[in-house]
Amino acid sequence: MDALLASSDLTRLREALGTAGYTASGIRARLGEDAAAAAARNDFRAALRITQEGGGRLDTLIRLFICGQTEPLDRVAAALAPLPLDAAVPLLEADGEGVRAAVELEPYGDWWVVADLSAGMRPGRPLPADHVLGIGGASSTLAAATVRHPVGTALDLGTGCGVQALHLSTHARQVTATDVLPRALRFAATTAALNGLEWELLEGDLTRPVAGRRFDLVVSNPPFVAGPGTTAHTYRDSGRPGDAVCAELVAAAPTLLADGGHMQFLANWLHVSGEDWRERVNDWLAGTGLDAWVIQREVSDPLAYVNLWLADASEDAARQPGLAAAWLDWFDAQKVDGVGFGLITLRAGGHADPTVRIEDLRHTVGGDLGPLISDWFSRQDFLRGADLLRTRFRAAPGLTLRQEATMGAEGWEVGSQQLALPDGLRWVEEVDPVALTLVGACDGSVALQDQVDLLAVAHEVPAPVLAEVAVPLVSHLVERGILLPCAP
Repeated sequence: MDALLASSDLTRLREALGTAGYTASGIRARLGEDAAAAAARNDFRAALRITQEGGGRLDTLIRLFICGQTEPLDRVAAALAPLPLDAAVPLLEADGEGVRAAVELEPYGDWWVVADLSAGMRPGRPLPADHVLGIGGASSTLAAATVRHPVGTALDLGTGCGVQALHLSTHARQVTATDVLPRALRFAATTAALNGLEWELLEGDLTRPVAGRRFDLVVSNPPFVAGPGTTAHTYRDSGRPGDAVCAELVAAAPTLLADGGHMQFLANWLHVSGEDWRERVNDWLAGTGLDAWVIQREVSDPLAYVNLWLADASEDAARQPGLAAAWLDWFDAQKVDGVGFGLITLRAGGHADPTVRIEDLRHTVGGDLGPLISDWFSRQDFLRGADLLRTRFRAAPGLTLRQEATMGAEGWEVGSQQLALPDGLRWVEEVDPVALTLVGACDGSVALQDQVDLLAVAHEVPAPVLAEVAVPLVSHLVERGILLPCAP
């Protein structure tokens, strides 16, 4: 797949951007943290004030590609040198006496990403059907949630401009990316070449271009938006009705993953009146033989959901009420009362009885999910083979105890006690006094069996009876990361 510019011209562009300081850190240093953050939210006022008088190469590039301004030809030519201005034509469009950006060219960490202009750079203009997204909230969420183990082969399904493929390049020997849009692949080829990378780029719908192949890691920010199955915008609409595209990705995973491989993708699922959304997602997973952790992070009611995605494509629901009405009518006909958003992580663990967890973790997630997901699967592996009674445990760093008490006739009476993790997934578990004593004694010095024996004597309970309670409790707290096994 050809890039927007010739290889030699992309080399010159990379030199121009680097020497001008057009990097994420360079822009923050020039604008300051507040102005840079505001510009990322499409508030360019401070950035324009700061760059108005400077006239340097970095100022011109910021005004051109970040703020969407028309800049004089001589300044743009100087800013892009040694890339000749006529070679930069695919990046620019004429506007009166000057030029403005025709594409989004955005610094991203140590990389640059090339994509279509965002809605903020083209106010009041609906996005075209074949719009190729740049860096957004969803792509950043997936990147932060991906398990970053070194792997041999990695696959990015529906790559768009190549954001996920960039991240995969840091820990995969070979990166393959697919997309149904040829122009998306052209943007991805440009992103790869501009950053000195090589990817295998294949045209086709999601998994079809890689049928019969297996990968160590598969990621996807697919067109997961749930609706009647029409395709108004390829980046969001799969052409499948409802949440069928997400079910399809789950079904494809067993033949797509190498042994021990992971697949991670963002997903929507319908909340249907009278049904448990967990059972719906569990039906997708049944029979796959894969370990799975499904995390729901948000739930939207149908009206808010439709308005969100119409606004995302700069479609004015007030001026085009039929767009929203048809979508909402479909939701009503399907008895949909909400749409969940989250992350599905699958692993080809090779287990006859795979571990499957489907959880609502709204308002609990803090920080990057990737390391937390990796640790969760590692703890599952430990629990499969461990003799918990012979294992020593310690409490997780920062574990806190929360108590609720009411004033009674004899003073404060404790009503509930909760163990809480301050970071990561911020789990909160209510515990009884015996469980609290057990956890409190987990300092890594003695095995669980020894603790059970002592508690059994203290509470005058047979040790085997107490062990039947302690083992599943400890197993649950280990899964949550509240208790951690010590090395043998």
